[in-house]
Amino acid sequence: MSRTNKNKSPSMDEWLKEVKSDRLALQEGMYLVHNGVVRQTPKMKVRNGLDDGSIVLGMDFFFDKDKVDTAIAKTYEMDGVFHVKIWLNEGYLEVGDDIMYILIGGDIRPHVIDALQFLVETIKTKCVVEIEQKG
Repeated sequence: MSRTNKNKSPSMDEWLKEVKSDRLALQEGMYLVHNGVVRQTPKMKVRNGLDDGSIVLGMDFFFDKDKVDTAIAKTYEMDGVFHVKIWLNEGYLEVGDDIMYILIGGDIRPHVIDALQFLVETIKTKCVVEIEQKG
């Protein structure tokens, strides 16, 4: 399969520079970044221990923008969260390609960790379609 994703991964240096220049950054004591990447090991093996002997060659990845926007809005409602940035790839992705980047900026570690966990979990379970292409 040929590579069809058109999105260029964002620069975390640029994202951090942007959020730290905002007046709300004066209230922030922590930033966390999540970078999801297409892996060769199938999800069923990693999550459930079920090994059918296959490997992932790539993935079809799509997202629902409205659902993502809702998830971001809910994340901003969480205690101590001042910045949320998200980038999602789309289309056919090869092993090693970036799937997503999420940055959370907030006041204290527990708030930032909770917000990142909530947003990643919500996106992965309610906002995206991931279809592994195996060989």
